Amino acid sequence: MDVVLLITAIALLAAAMVVGWLLTLLGLPGNWLMVVAAAIYAWLAPTSGVTQLSWSSVAVMAVLAAVGEIAEFGAGVWGARKAGGSRRAAVFALIGSMVGAIAGAALGLPIPVLGPPLAAVLGGAVGALVGAGFAEHTLGEDSRKSLRVGGAAFAGRLLGTGAKTLVATILAVMAMVALFL
Repeated sequence: MDVVLLITAIALLAAAMVVGWLLTLLGLPGNWLMVVAAAIYAWLAPTSGVTQLSWSSVAVMAVLAAVGEIAEFGAGVWGARKAGGSRRAAVFALIGSMVGAIAGAALGLPIPVLGPPLAAVLGGAVGALVGAGFAEHTLGEDSRKSLRVGGAAFAGRLLGTGAKTLVATILAVMAMVALFL
């Protein structure tokens, strides 16, 4: 493979890792973007040498991405259900967290570089709180229980996003390290 083409491929893989990591903060499937980028690199890049990315590395990345998705989904639902919330509250928490994450990213916070990702995480957690609380309230629950379920969904969403982002960090480091080992 031509050196310029190889450097371009590595730069594109690194860019996909950064974009994928940022997408995880929005509650979007950034980990899967990272896995797909690694698979494309493994398919098109050198099959030997120091810049090779093996298919076994891609398979491990896929398993980790699945674990991250399960953790994110499970933590928000677990939070709402643990506090005695209904299935409806869990679904509304999930929908609210996606809407909140996108709104938070769009609005951002006045902090250079970290503002939009931090706002996306907080927006997702607030969206989970509002969604779960609203669902419980429309089922006729009192405000105290609705707020308790919403608060648990908030905490669960933060925990889930943290777990998924940790997995995204592992995926990015794994892909870049696998290129040179």
